[in-house]
Amino acid sequence: MPSNLKIRGRCFDWGQRTYLMGILNVTPDSFSDGGEFNTTSAALVQAQALIAAGADMIDVGGQSTRPGAKQITLVEELDRVVSVLQVIRPEISVPISVDTTRAAVARASVEIGADIINDISGGTFDSEMLPTVAELDVPIILMHIRGTPQTMQQQTDYQDLLEEIYSFLARQIGVATAVGIDLDKIIIDPGIGFAKNYKQNLEIFRGLRSLAALNCPILVGASRKSFIGRILNQPDPKARVWGTAAACCAAIFNGADILRVHDVQEMRDVSLVADALLRKVVQPEC
Repeated sequence: MPSNLKIRGRCFDWGQRTYLMGILNVTPDSFSDGGEFNTTSAALVQAQALIAAGADMIDVGGQSTRPGAKQITLVEELDRVVSVLQVIRPEISVPISVDTTRAAVARASVEIGADIINDISGGTFDSEMLPTVAELDVPIILMHIRGTPQTMQQQTDYQDLLEEIYSFLARQIGVATAVGIDLDKIIIDPGIGFAKNYKQNLEIFRGLRSLAALNCPILVGASRKSFIGRILNQPDPKARVWGTAAACCAAIFNGADILRVHDVQEMRDVSLVADALLRKVVQPEC
């Protein structure tokens, strides 16, 4: 795996510590915090709070990807994402990721100052996404999914879950590098909760290290998700903080490099302790 990646002057030295991606949903309907940060003023305050709590990067999403979420128009997504980026980019210094499956949104976002594209479809929903990211020369996160957010929970019948995730990601890494995306700018995500049922989500955690053979940093997004709610018998996503903490600790011990989280301050404590227990920290190379 590439040893490090430099984004907006910051060194991400893979394997030395866990990095936190703070979630900034600028949507009215996300499963946990929909409607809380979908004005530019609220988004800026939240972005600053996430950074103060220890976020290494911010992930801005204008399209909800919860199960059953309605697909919004390109114009709607652009309006949500662009208006927020225009406000927060001049005010924050950490890298900004944009959670989108549309090449046009990726291009507009990077032109404003976004640094990373986070594509839940692994570059499969829009045929122009991977060539566009190659042209923009920014890192991309490729996630595994089946179907769409509207249909994915009806597509959880796998013969070998981890093998299929591995094969999908390997294929998309190959497509991405073939169109000109540098391998050291690709991050992979097994897609917790995306076309996976309760038992399959647990299986991903147990087998996460199998994805290390793809030689890309691994991102895990388990924050507040329904499998944690099922274990805790907790219907309120915001009350799943300590369940999320356990999942994040398991992810770190099984090879995760980045955690995508809502509760940054708490997960910062989790990652600091887990890293001290697990990793031998050395001086960054960049």
